Amino acid sequence: MEKFKYLVVEGIIGVGKTSLAEMLTKRLNAKRVLEVIEENPFLADFYKDMDAYAFQTQIFFLLSRHKQQIELKQMELFSTNLLSDYMFEKDKIFANLTLNETEISLYNKIFDILKKDILKPSLIIYLQVDPARALSRIKKRARPFEKNITLDYLKALNEAYNQFFFHYESSPLLIINVNEIDFINNEEDFHTILREIEKEEKGMRVFLPKSSKLLK
Repeated sequence: MEKFKYLVVEGIIGVGKTSLAEMLTKRLNAKRVLEVIEENPFLADFYKDMDAYAFQTQIFFLLSRHKQQIELKQMELFSTNLLSDYMFEKDKIFANLTLNETEISLYNKIFDILKKDILKPSLIIYLQVDPARALSRIKKRARPFEKNITLDYLKALNEAYNQFFFHYESSPLLIINVNEIDFINNEEDFHTILREIEKEEKGMRVFLPKSSKLLK
């Protein structure tokens, strides 16, 4: 898998993107770059009252993610394999979902300035999952700032992600539906994903794997 200079794993909250990124990092001998969500001081309040805290939350994320992306670009100069659990454009997905018309207008002006510095991924892996399954995983990991996340919010976020990637053409895209597999706890399922990633195909492709447990 040395061909992937900069690989990104994406998906809605609770899909397992950070876990997959960590597992792939070992295979790629890559520098892992994980989004530091907990550092956002507005996030807990945002999940309690989205209308009141959406703009502060989103601007903090935008600037934080941009700073991290600049660091990624500097790492790339030293020929380091990079692996991240988010792509910069995800910020705009969340912004369009939560900001009002006035806020999104200002946000877009800032985003358009910052996006010029962003490193283009070699491959994006978009993990799809049923929102109810994602919510179950969120409840199980019990992060305090996520306790007010609702199923309706995850459904809206899932739809926004699907719409975004349906039109995405900037990098090769692998869409994997993980409803029927458990790549975190089942090594065979992880290797199923790994083999699909290694195919090195251009454009967009969709993969619908079945759990190895169901095939026995």
